[in-house]
Formats: sequence, structure tokens, C-alpha cells
Amino acid sequence: MNHFNYSAQFKKDLKRLTKRYRSLPKDLRRLEIFLEQYPSGVGASFTVLHRKSSVCIIKARLACESLKAKSLRIIYAYIQESDSIEFVEIEFVELYFKGDKEREDKNRIDSYLSGI
Repeated sequence: MNHFNYSAQFKKDLKRLTKRYRSLPKDLRRLEIFLEQYPSGVGASFTVLHRKSSVCIIKARLACESLKAKSLRIIYAYIQESDSIEFVEIEFVELYFKGDKEREDKNRIDSYLSGI
């Protein structure tokens, strides 16, 4: 079972960037479908930024049709709890265009981790 959540700051990022890149909601949905099968990602497009007991913060490249050859960066938290039933929760933390911002917001990630 997979469940996707969006932090308040992520929603603001999404709204702002959707104005510039109209295909973004469809691109995000495509990523969600992929993450349903591979929640921690596969390949060089996914990088683990932080690993804590049951939480893993991952940075991924999000292919955007509106950008053609370029991609956006998305930061998400992968939370896995294993009992008899596996529950996977993914919370999107940050979304940005590499041309606008060089690196992820470490303060936002730390704030998210402290709230868990």
C-alpha cells in the first residue's frame, strides 16, 4: 500500500512551478506511479541525502515534458514500516528547477526530520 503526502511548502513550490511548466502535474503523477513500484528509486537519477531509522530522504530528477531535455529536482521522504503488512508512505518535501536554485534547502529537510 502506498500513500503520497505533500508538505505545505511543497504545495507552494508545485503551484509556483506549474505556472511556468504546464506539464508538471502530469509529470508528477508519472513519478508517483513509478514510486509505487520502486519507492527508493532505481538508477543514477535517485540519490539518498539522509538515512534515519525508518526514514530515507531522497533527491530525484523529475523529467518534465515542458523542459524537454532538462529536469526538475524533487526531494521526498520514504517512510517504511514493516509489520505483517508493509506500509509505505512517501511525503514530497521540496521541488525546484536546477536553473533557479543550485542545491536543495538543507534547513527545510532538517525541519522535516525534526518533525518526525
